[in-house]
Amino acid sequence: MKISNHKILITGGASGIGYGIAERFVKEKNTVIIIGRRESSLKEAKAKIPALITRQCDISSSTERIELFNWISKEHPDLTVLVNNAGIQQWMNVTDADFYQKAKDEIAVNIEAPLHLSSLFLQLKSLNTIMNVTSGLSFVPLIKVPVYSATKAFFHSFTLSLRALAKPKGVEVVEIIPPALNTDLGGKGLHDQAPPVSDFIDSIFAQLAEGSDELTFGFSENMSKAGQEILGGTFKRMNQL
Repeated sequence: MKISNHKILITGGASGIGYGIAERFVKEKNTVIIIGRRESSLKEAKAKIPALITRQCDISSSTERIELFNWISKEHPDLTVLVNNAGIQQWMNVTDADFYQKAKDEIAVNIEAPLHLSSLFLQLKSLNTIMNVTSGLSFVPLIKVPVYSATKAFFHSFTLSLRALAKPKGVEVVEIIPPALNTDLGGKGLHDQAPPVSDFIDSIFAQLAEGSDELTFGFSENMSKAGQEILGGTFKRMNQL
């Protein structure tokens, strides 16, 4: 994938990894549209990066996903890249009283939304790339976030299939596989000791420039290449079993 001269839509682009991707794509001379659920976060992002185009959208709603696609089709029919980045992570236990509702919320955002958006945006004749943000937990789950880990494993598997299914349409599918990074994913302070987003962004854009379609960093690089013995040992260490 070329990293310049695109028009790019990034879900969840007002904070965390999404914001880091948006910021870098703007620097690389792309037109970038970010969407998010909170208008206040979008305004903060635009104040920092005035070139951003913003639109409020709750991607957990199928109605709002369709409205987003219709808006893009009308106002930005030359969109070339969809970045399925938005995701939620909730620390929970299957015995929690609200476990099922939390699980449904994660599935709606982490699975239903990117599948629906991919299907919709593949109808755009201008689209040439889909970028899906999965996780190092696609390969080895953290039991404190059991549903999040499972949704990312699902999304990783779907992305492999999508790469083959979209190829006849001339659409490239790139998987971005982050490890834990210093963001507020899951709650403030939970990942304060993790690597900074900026280091991750520098690494994956270097990989993009080299033509890679699987972008990894640190833990996620190691896990994506690990065999069952290493994955099993990592699972026990991560979860103190």
